Amino acid sequence: MIFLTMIARVADGLPLAASMQEDEQSGRDLQQYQSQAKQLLRKLNTQSPDRCVLEAGDMNFYYFIAHGVCCLSLCEASFPKKMAFGYLEDLHGEFYEQYGKRVATVTRPYTFIEFDTYIQKTKRSYVDSRARRNLSSINTELQDVQRIMVANIEDVLQRGEALSALDTKASNLSSQAKKYRSDAKFLNTRSTYAKVAAAAVVFITLIIYVRFWWLG
Repeated sequence: MIFLTMIARVADGLPLAASMQEDEQSGRDLQQYQSQAKQLLRKLNTQSPDRCVLEAGDMNFYYFIAHGVCCLSLCEASFPKKMAFGYLEDLHGEFYEQYGKRVATVTRPYTFIEFDTYIQKTKRSYVDSRARRNLSSINTELQDVQRIMVANIEDVLQRGEALSALDTKASNLSSQAKKYRSDAKFLNTRSTYAKVAAAAVVFITLIIYVRFWWLG
């Protein structure tokens, strides 16, 4: 199930359009998630990963960024990641086609609230079980979702860091891993050379011993 969808300008986090569906079955309060979504959108910048999953208990935030516009959704954690990003890319394509030229100039929040009609229609197509099976076979061009960065929403909001900081940390971890592998390779090589040198010393000593002790 997709409970919340927001579209915002990346430069300042200004909400441009939104749609929310109450969770009547569980009675879950979505206002808290909506507040988290707004905080998250304000943390984005041009250095943020263009796709990300943010875990929030039994729910996940997904977002997709392109052309300075972010599409974000709140889904149940069991909702397929591939479908979630397919949904966001569909929304982004239509939104940018309709309003892309006006995004940089608007100043009022939810200027394009009428886009909710398209959001609702697209959401139904992705939530419907039969449509999901069809879309699953169509959207094979989506990138491998296993490579998308995953973080915890509370960690991001409580630390007050931008998403770009997480991306930098991920890059740093990758660099450290490469350095570790390089250092390990160097140490293994040095260890091999040391063993060869030790064997050579023993061999030379043995020759000297035989030459001067037994044949001297």
